[in-house]
Amino acid sequence: MTAPLAAGTIAPEEAEYRRRTPASATFFALASEHLPGGDSRSTLFYPPYPAVFVRGRGSRILDLDGNELLDFTSNHSSLVHGYGHPGVLGAARAQLELGTAFPGASPPQLRLARLLTTRVPSIEQVRFTNSGTEATLNVLRAARAFTGRRRIGWAAQGYHGTVDETMTPSHPDGLLLPFNDPDGAEAAMAREAGDLAAVLVEPLQASAGMIPARRDYLERLRQATRRHGILLVFDEVVSFRLAWGGAQQYFDVTPDLTILGKLIGGGFPLGAFGGRADVMRLFDPSHGPPTVPHPGSYNANPMSLAAGAATLELLTGEEIARINHLGERLRVGAARVLRDAGLSSRVTGLGSLFGIHPDGPDGGDIRRRLYLGLYNAGVLIDPRGVGSVSTALTGGDVALFLAALRRVAAQCA
Repeated sequence: MTAPLAAGTIAPEEAEYRRRTPASATFFALASEHLPGGDSRSTLFYPPYPAVFVRGRGSRILDLDGNELLDFTSNHSSLVHGYGHPGVLGAARAQLELGTAFPGASPPQLRLARLLTTRVPSIEQVRFTNSGTEATLNVLRAARAFTGRRRIGWAAQGYHGTVDETMTPSHPDGLLLPFNDPDGAEAAMAREAGDLAAVLVEPLQASAGMIPARRDYLERLRQATRRHGILLVFDEVVSFRLAWGGAQQYFDVTPDLTILGKLIGGGFPLGAFGGRADVMRLFDPSHGPPTVPHPGSYNANPMSLAAGAATLELLTGEEIARINHLGERLRVGAARVLRDAGLSSRVTGLGSLFGIHPDGPDGGDIRRRLYLGLYNAGVLIDPRGVGSVSTALTGGDVALFLAALRRVAAQCA
């Protein structure tokens, strides 16, 4: 049983973190004078202050104070091949010499579009954006135009970018559906079916802690949406790495539309949305004004597309199987380590994705201590307790992670 820290006491993990990162502390104080919260990504803040990173190579990342860490975040799962993969960098350099953006289409767009439509049969046609959030916004526009309905259903605790309808449970155009409760979700959809344009779901809820959907839940959503004429949308921004054809192949459930992002840009800003040709036709301007306009000066910028195409070509079925195996080893090992330390917790995830969830009233404090303790031990995960395995990592790296977790968990117990 974990003994809670006395009020006002600084955990030993925080004291050591402060000792190791004085340059990051100074940087954060200065940055906060010019940026609200010292940054432009709200999810990156954690107390006492976030670390500042200056270089990444393969599976290692270096902070401003010179601390090298074994990285299990891959920038929130977006760098599936780790930092600076030569194949991805080579593709980006070659495109950089040709141009970063053009006032028209470019060959990398067709190359990546073909790769996506080949890997994911449900994506008959695709369009590119600059982020997963932008992809979500355009999916909502398409669903409303296609169905003539207004409201958007989404699974509780899901995250679909900074979109009001799916971030605010009380939003009048949103309908919150219980997650992994097929009966409850079906009942809610049936009550509001006449107003529902689309239902969005993550096959694996990433921001909630890498919580997998149940197969029967996804199957029942598919049946109910088809019955009521609602478009089913899979948000695969994170879960796409689970299988060659994404989580929809893994679960064998086919959506109408799919949202993609993160890894498909190879470390550059890129989002995508695609699916049924009859829905995607709404964006077609070649026969007159499109039903749903989709402008954007950096849409389908060739830098992101070239890096993304190289990333997908390197992400073979064999590599997916290998990192999925490493992810399973990590989850099983982490659960055993935490149990042996006497810390009540759950370890979740699928494939190469994992989440650590300390239980009980002091769970939040334990999560923070685990994060800072691992940082001090030279291992980086997300402060929320989640992470991913990139192709740059090895079985030896997983063993290092588990050894560090064992030492930190013993100190937190």
